[in-house]
Order: sequence, then structure tokens, then C-alpha cells
Amino acid sequence: MTFVPLMWSVWGVLVVLTAALFVYRGNLQKDEEDQIFLDDSFEHEKAAQSAIIAKVNKIQPLLRLAMWLVGIASAFVVVYYCYDVYNQFK
Repeated sequence: MTFVPLMWSVWGVLVVLTAALFVYRGNLQKDEEDQIFLDDSFEHEKAAQSAIIAKVNKIQPLLRLAMWLVGIASAFVVVYYCYDVYNQFK
């Protein structure tokens, strides 16, 4: 396998992984409420919301890392093609 298809494959896998993390986080957050339960009778709702928040907070570092990796891979692709264009006109 040559370098260019491998480079695009790695970039594509990173983009799909990042998109999957965004979709998963979105599915978790759609059940999240914007209310504060002050009464003790809503303790089960409070526990459910705390579990959702814990899952979202657990995914956040992975999502941030995936976004950085996509940015670095995108910059690498751009630099590679700029270098290729430069070498063609040399």
C-alpha cells in the first residue's frame, strides 16, 4: 500500500471515531434535564441525572483527544499536499 491511501485511511478512521463519539455524547445528553431537584421525593431522578453527567464527563477527554488527533492529521494532509505541489513546480 502506498503512502497516500494509508494517510487518507488514517484520517478517515479518526474522523469516523470522532463523529461516533459526538453522536454517543449527543445521545447521552438528550436525556439530561436542565432542572435542579430540591425535594427528596425526586432522589431517583437526581441519581439518574448524576449517572448521565458521569458518563458524559468520562467521554469528554476521549472526545478532546480525538479532535486533537483529527486536527493534527488534517494539518499533516495539508502540509503533505503543499509539499507535493512545491516539489512539482521545482
